[in-house]
Amino acid sequence: MKAIFILFLLLFLGGNYYVFYRAWASMPPTPIGRIILIGFAVIAVSSLFVSFLFGDSLPVGVATLFYKIGTAWIFIFLYFFMMYLLKDIFSLVARSVHYIPDDAITRYTKENWLGFCFMIGFISLLMVCGYLKYIWKVRVEQPVAIEKTIGTTDSLRIVAISDLHLGYGIGKDELQKWVELINKEQPDVVLIAGDAIDNSLRPLLEGDFAEPFKEIKSKYGVFACLGNHEYISGVNQSMEFYKKAGIQLLKDQAVLVDSAFYIVGRDDKSNPRRKPLSHLVADVDKSKPIILIDHQPYNLEESEENGIDLQFSGHTHRGQVWPISLITDYIYEDSYGYLKKGNTNIYVSSGIGIWGGKFRIGTQSEYVVINMAKK
Repeated sequence: MKAIFILFLLLFLGGNYYVFYRAWASMPPTPIGRIILIGFAVIAVSSLFVSFLFGDSLPVGVATLFYKIGTAWIFIFLYFFMMYLLKDIFSLVARSVHYIPDDAITRYTKENWLGFCFMIGFISLLMVCGYLKYIWKVRVEQPVAIEKTIGTTDSLRIVAISDLHLGYGIGKDELQKWVELINKEQPDVVLIAGDAIDNSLRPLLEGDFAEPFKEIKSKYGVFACLGNHEYISGVNQSMEFYKKAGIQLLKDQAVLVDSAFYIVGRDDKSNPRRKPLSHLVADVDKSKPIILIDHQPYNLEESEENGIDLQFSGHTHRGQVWPISLITDYIYEDSYGYLKKGNTNIYVSSGIGIWGGKFRIGTQSEYVVINMAKK
């Protein structure tokens, strides 16, 4: 983990040097322009480190500001990096084949306000659209047919969410709106597939984030499993927060609900000592429906082998923005959406919240309404 962090740090700093060096070359050499560029570079790059190293020792409002600037810049930086890289590759290819004269190549790429401002305008528009896409929460309705009878009822209405990432980036007001969306669905049960907490519990405790969770109305209650960010923010304190919020946290645990169906909550993969799924379902009555919440969607064949009827996961965010979504699609068997393996129905959500900068480009923020019924 330490090696991965150091590699990310080196790549991030090296990439930022490249972006700001190219921006320096792209804009006309005016003193005021250069001063603004240097000031922006210092604020954008340093905010991320200030937030993660000193955030919990700063006033919550100040820590929130640094967090939002620093994490938003990660995604903005990504698109500046891609744009400059494409321009440099194009220029290199054009020069190598002598297809376009050198002065035509540099006319709008070096020391030119028109080309520089066009790039800034294009990326700014892209980020605004990405922010609006994040704000728009998509309601996904997913029917699930199973072989088993669900107690004395014909069906079970589930509202499932994941990856809330509440904290310095996503505040209590947003959570309140999500609770209203959930309650409109009149669910039988609500599932939270981990990462309700972002990187720190401090803003949740000081802002009393537990209260909105208590307003969720469902027949059987709210059940959750741990995510990797609950470990990042401190797993013991995170578990206390879930308890305070009135959420039944299942940590490698199976519960029988209303003598009708089971909900199994796995500990997060971050814990190398978590129990195997076969151990968790060893004593359950497999003639009843079994619902699994597991934050990270790895080894999906385990659910099929152990008679799980429905698995709900999150974690991937589907990369949040393109082209990171291509990477998550490559890593995971199911990085987003519905998958059927044998008699097991699997849904991996892109999350109702988001990590860091509030941009969705090529992905969506969603809550999932699952109508589970016997075939």
